[in-house]
Amino acid sequence: MINKIKKIIKKKNKSKIVCLTAYSKNIAEILDKHVDIVLVGDSLGSVLYNFDTTRKVDLRMMLDHTKSVRMGVKKSLLVIDLPYNTYRNKKEALKNSKRAIKETKCDAVKIEGGTRVKNIVNHLVKNKIPVLGHIGVTPQTMKGKFKSVGKSEKEKNRLFKDAKALEKSGAFGIVLECIYGNISKEISSSIKIPTIGIGASVYCDGQVLVTDDILGLTNAKIRFVKKYVNIKKIINSSVLRFKKEVKSQKYPTKKYSY
Repeated sequence: MINKIKKIIKKKNKSKIVCLTAYSKNIAEILDKHVDIVLVGDSLGSVLYNFDTTRKVDLRMMLDHTKSVRMGVKKSLLVIDLPYNTYRNKKEALKNSKRAIKETKCDAVKIEGGTRVKNIVNHLVKNKIPVLGHIGVTPQTMKGKFKSVGKSEKEKNRLFKDAKALEKSGAFGIVLECIYGNISKEISSSIKIPTIGIGASVYCDGQVLVTDDILGLTNAKIRFVKKYVNIKKIINSSVLRFKKEVKSQKYPTKKYSY
């Protein structure tokens, strides 16, 4: 665990960090060949369960999916999102983090917030729980319409304060979500730990996206999401071929029968 995290930190200013989400063993096995970090994100709420907010994701869901992902991850750093209302104070955060690591064998936890959670982060790190921070747009506490941050001087100052607080508290990295590029660049160059962007420009030390989004499995129409393939089309074609072969009795042939 420690060696994997050291490798991530050493990549800052040397090699871009690649991070993608996984919720099952099959996808995790593929990602593990190519990424530095596999994140079991609470984004599974919308991707798999059609929730309208990540607040509906509970710890049991996160643990079950992380256990599945763990079976497919051998070399990458495995990080679990602590869901909403599981780290409201130091005691609760430590209890749930220990449970997550014990049950899933994950390498680290991710929590949202900056100065608001600095004492919690510090408490976890002191108890040997590696923490990945998350600032900018934080879906668990976001209110109102989804929008980028860092445009005003007030927002800019808050983001810098949040990043510094997480670094000082011992976080090994910070996810910057939907933060203006010039601000992301300044934050990344002002702290010694790596930043991982999602809708936060090329200036971050790495990038993360939801795997289902880049594969075209979701209908996400978010500015920062780039679809690299239309898996829905491929699945549809395969299912249609199977249907036709079953209807025409071309499947199963002797090759596929006992």
